[in-house]
Parts: sequence; structure tokens; C-alpha cells
Amino acid sequence: QVQLVEFGGGSVQAGGSLRLSCAASGSTSAFRRMAWFRQVPGKEREGVAYSGFNTYYADSVKGRFTISRDNAKNTLYLQMNSLKPEDTAMYYCAAASDSRVGPALSPRTYNYWGQGTQVTVSS
Repeated sequence: QVQLVEFGGGSVQAGGSLRLSCAASGSTSAFRRMAWFRQVPGKEREGVAYSGFNTYYADSVKGRFTISRDNAKNTLYLQMNSLKPEDTAMYYCAAASDSRVGPALSPRTYNYWGQGTQVTVSS
């Protein structure tokens, strides 16, 4: 059973940066598709960035966030720059088995999830 553990969240002022990491108990190279999502209370989980054959980003984070992975370390990253208060959310990493189908930034595509790490951006 694959386990995903996120860390690197915290509190930062607007304009600052954070790097989130997602460590997988298994090999990240086994997952062609991995992604970062975020969620605020009362709202649906939102796809932020996707790593597969290509990378995709939500319009709201394009040019500010960068997704990457280090398969040798079984780790997925999300570098977040120029943070805004509206980026405040719980951030989750996710991985999809090859049998899963669906859009890159849809939470329904993914069957493995981490527990989340909180990011708070103050103005």
C-alpha cells in the first residue's frame, strides 16, 4: 500500500515562498501521474498542478508555482512563489494508478492521497 506524506507547509506573508514536499512510501516512478490539490473549508478540492508526461497548472497559479519530482528520492515537490492570501488552503498530494482515467486536475482521477499540509498566507 502506497502512503503519501506531505510536509513543508506553514505561515508566510504575501509575496513569500514555500516549498511543499510529498514523500511516497513506494516509488514515485511507479506513478506516471501525480498532482497537488488544495482545499479550503466549504469548497471543493481544487487541482493546482499536475506532473505526468507533461505538467499542467491551474490558471490561478501559473507562473508562480512549479511542480517537480525526484524519482530517486520518491518525492514530489511544489515550489510556491509570490504567494497570495487566496493561496491559503490545505494542500494535498495525490497519485493515480495506471488504471485510473480522468482529467489531470480532477480529484476523481486519483486514488492515493496524503493527509495534507496547511499553507497560510497573510496580507
